[in-house]
Amino acid sequence: MSNGAIDWLTPEELRVLRAFSRAWGAVTGQVDRRLEDEAGLPQGYFDILWHLRRAPGMSLRMSRLAEITHSKASRITHAVGRLEQDGLVRREVPADDRRGWLAVLTRTGLERAERAALVHARVVREHALAPLTAEQHDQLVTISERLLAGIAPTTAAGAQGQE
Repeated sequence: MSNGAIDWLTPEELRVLRAFSRAWGAVTGQVDRRLEDEAGLPQGYFDILWHLRRAPGMSLRMSRLAEITHSKASRITHAVGRLEQDGLVRREVPADDRRGWLAVLTRTGLERAERAALVHARVVREHALAPLTAEQHDQLVTISERLLAGIAPTTAAGAQGQE
């Protein structure tokens, strides 16, 4: 682009990107609406609770929670604060390293996360999995892993069997 020309996406590239973007946006929109309506949690808060549920001791350092949820530290601090107000999470200073905070899932948070997980699974099946054949599921996995391999190779390598 040394001549100042913009290297626009081709019509075919736009077609692919728009189809993928619209489909994924519609699925995640349905998941978010239904989680909010049926479980009282936005998707982002559900993600935090679910990561805590799966973590050893149902706790994670705030910095690690920000990293795995692809959030900024300030955003995680705010979200955990809201979850703490609702009694779903508590913050603790780890005894072995007092330089940071842990977010710890409470019993109430665990119960809410598991109720929300049922909603999440139902909506994902309905809108993302059921419309596709088994062969299309395999194709989607192959495509997704290829995309991840170019962006986050360690994530792609560890994706097998996750979530």
